[in-house]
Amino acid sequence: MTARGQSLFRAALRRTSPALGTWVKIPAMESMELIAHAGFDFVVIDLEHSAMSTESAYRQIGVATLMGVSPIVRVPNLDAGLVGRLLDAGAEGIMLPHVDSPSYAEEAIRAMRFPPLGERGVGSTGRAGRWGALPRDEYVRFAQEEVVFIAQLESAVAVKNVEMIAAVAGVDALLVGAADLAMSEQREGSDPVVARLISQAVQGAREQQTPIGCSGPATGRAVREAADAGFSFTMLSNDASLLGEAAATAVAVGRAESSDPSSDLGHHSQEHP
Repeated sequence: MTARGQSLFRAALRRTSPALGTWVKIPAMESMELIAHAGFDFVVIDLEHSAMSTESAYRQIGVATLMGVSPIVRVPNLDAGLVGRLLDAGAEGIMLPHVDSPSYAEEAIRAMRFPPLGERGVGSTGRAGRWGALPRDEYVRFAQEEVVFIAQLESAVAVKNVEMIAAVAGVDALLVGAADLAMSEQREGSDPVVARLISQAVQGAREQQTPIGCSGPATGRAVREAADAGFSFTMLSNDASLLGEAAATAVAVGRAESSDPSSDLGHHSQEHP
């Protein structure tokens, strides 16, 4: 059986900067398929801010893997049982919100790794072990060395502790949750205080040589700003918003065209009700 190589997320970080991802919130395989066809480097299946079930996430992971996009899952909180199931389902990483301390990061890592690095149970007959066809040592190696843990920094406390969190063995990347960071300080996202906290988080991550990412709109300007700020990867919008924006644009264009006296759209619509 062909061995599992490097995780697609790690490969993307080596290949391009910033690596491009998006959030997936719609529990439909077609949504993941379209995202993959678009050429994203990775996706984060969002179980924190969507009603997606574990089974839906399981199916999304399969589509992403087969189409060459790294599937990472954001869990709503630290639940060792859920983390283990998602990794058995083939997730290449776990993203955990509200990591404020190195001790919480260590707890998450224990849930993700097999002994002696952690406490996760072995389940090589699932997708992660190619249904038992992957040699056990390769299954274990991939889980211990390639599966990524991404800690979200979403408070001033987390930013204060950024270097200690980044220094924890097994913390592979960080993500700044700018909206929650601003909310924790009761400030607008554009507030200079929030900007300074984000800059501090980036600097702390770079001191530990830990990749750090951000989220933003799907614009060229957002990507340029992320790269200029020192982010290693960035999330461009999400599948639901991308669909909604495209739909709204289509309707706006259609309404404008139908109300344009110079257009023959209205004439045809009268002939073909």
